[in-house]
Parts: sequence; structure tokens; C-alpha cells
Amino acid sequence: MSEIAVMTDHGSTEGSSAELVRAVQLVTGTAPTVLDARDFYDGGEGHVRTHGSRVSLEVPSAGVSIQPSVLIVYEIPPADRHRLRRFQVVMAGHGRLRSLGLDAQPWRTATDKHLMVARFLDHGVRQMESRFLDRPTYTQALAAFEHLGADVWARPAIGFGGRDVHHIDSLDRLRTAVDFYAGTDCGWLLTRDARNFDPHGRRHQYRVVVLGDQVLRVCEHIQDNPDVPCNEAQGAVSTVLPVDALPRELLDLAITATAAVGLPFGGVDLVPHHGGVVFEVNVHPVLDVPGGFDTVTVPYVLAHLEADHDPTITLSRRRPTEHPHPAEQIRCDPGQPEIPT
Repeated sequence: MSEIAVMTDHGSTEGSSAELVRAVQLVTGTAPTVLDARDFYDGGEGHVRTHGSRVSLEVPSAGVSIQPSVLIVYEIPPADRHRLRRFQVVMAGHGRLRSLGLDAQPWRTATDKHLMVARFLDHGVRQMESRFLDRPTYTQALAAFEHLGADVWARPAIGFGGRDVHHIDSLDRLRTAVDFYAGTDCGWLLTRDARNFDPHGRRHQYRVVVLGDQVLRVCEHIQDNPDVPCNEAQGAVSTVLPVDALPRELLDLAITATAAVGLPFGGVDLVPHHGGVVFEVNVHPVLDVPGGFDTVTVPYVLAHLEADHDPTITLSRRRPTEHPHPAEQIRCDPGQPEIPT
């Protein structure tokens, strides 16, 4: 079997898995072995067996046994990333295995927005001020709301796609959010509104995809509804822009934010307002998007193939469109520190 494996959660419907398989076939001329990450979650039926510096991945019921030299791990839902952490730690100990997805701590930092905001503070990454709340009383939530200017966004510490996010600019909306999050099992953040409106009064932000010190792709998102998150999953209109359409300082901000959370690759949501501020870094931005195959998926696969054997990855500087002819529920930790303001 091929020594290249693509591992994704087959319960996901984003479509990134098929794009990765297609990219491997284009770049190498051979099909990778496709693995379901759920088999290697805690309690899954997959087995990891070591052979000196090599390691085998086995799924008996599927008849799979592979000793990969390259492992591409992607499309793992945020709520399930903690279930793959033990596998990542074991696999990261094998120096001959090349992968960008075996460092569990950056995944945790980027997936848990409480940790991500704290990391941005530590590294001086510009962001809107936030307060972390964990089953607060209404009085505690009100104090945070007022401190942040009484115009905020509430978002779960663990979430994706803009789900369960609330724009709060009134006491009624605040009470609704407090009641909503009281029924969940995770903390949440209140973040000062960035007032990220374009000249037509629409919400406006960018998604910047970063690989190492390169920006691979830039999209502009426009949202007509000011009370709804400005991302495609919530109805925003997305337009692909040339990378150089953004000023250098915003591109550098995206690169810095990705490095701050420890990721070699990520999708950064940011706005130019307030001198440029970052909302978050996404561990697994969706790959099945217009123009994404050549500009993002192929370079991402090439970075795995060209990486050092050591787990510390040296990313290729190949231009994104140049390729050869074919031949992140992390559970809330009540012991986490309060985010300073």
C-alpha cells in the first residue's frame, strides 16, 4: 500500500478529505491510503504498532495495515479533537513520519478560544478585548457586558462555523445568552464588537489562509445582517481576492497570529479596523472552496512531502500555484486562568 495516508473524520461532510486525496494523486501519481480518524479516537478500533523508528496503523475490520512515511490529518471536528490527542502524542514520537498534524497542543490552543485569546495577549497579537465566563450569574455577565461597552459578541469557547454565537447590544439579548449558555457544558466569551462595517453598513472581514510564513489565499466576507457572524456558514458572501489585495501589515498579522498559537497552517479571521485585529485562527479551514485546490490544498500536501523527518517542520517556499506534473470537544478546564483585560 501507499506510504502516504490521509486521515479525516468520515462523519464530517465538509469535503476536505476528497480534495486532499485528489491533491496527493496529482502530486505523486499514486492514491493515498484513506483512514477514518474515528478509528483512532480514544476507544476506537484502530491499532498503532511500533517497529523501531517506523509505525504501523491498523484497522482490522477494514483490512488496513500501513506503515506511512507521510500522514495528513485533517477535517477533525473541534468537539472531537481531544479524542485524537493521545494518538497524536504517540505518532509524534516517530521521527521518520512526516506530518503537520501531530502537535496536539496548538490544536488545543486554537480550538479553545479561551486559550487562544490568552495566547494572543501573550504574543501581542491585536484583538478585541474579551472576558471569559463559565456559568456566570446574570450580575457577573452584566458586569462584563458593561465593561466591554454594552455591544459585544458571545461565542462558545469550543465551537465552529459561527454556531451558537450571539450579538448582544441590549439587556434582553444578554439575558437570552446567559440562559442559552447555562444549558451547555462549556464556558463562553464576551468580546467587544469590532464595528467592522464597510461603507454600505455591512459586516466585513477577511479569511486569510497561512502556511508557515506564506499567505496562500485571501477571501473577503460580506454579511448583510449585522447580528449574524460574518462567515460563509452563516450566509456571508465570500469573494476570493488576490493575496496582494491586502496591505502587507494585515498579511503579516495573519502569519503572526498563526505562529502565536503554534500552528504551521491555519485560516485566520481578521478585520482591518482598529489597525487590524484578529478574531481567531482555524485549525482546519475548509479546502473545498473556489480556487482552493491549487492555491491551498496542493501546497499543503507538498509541505508534508517536503518536510523534515523531524517533527519540527520546515515548510517549503514553493509558490502556491507551482506543483509538479503527476508522477480541531476539548472539555472546558475550570482551572484555566482568567483572561486578563
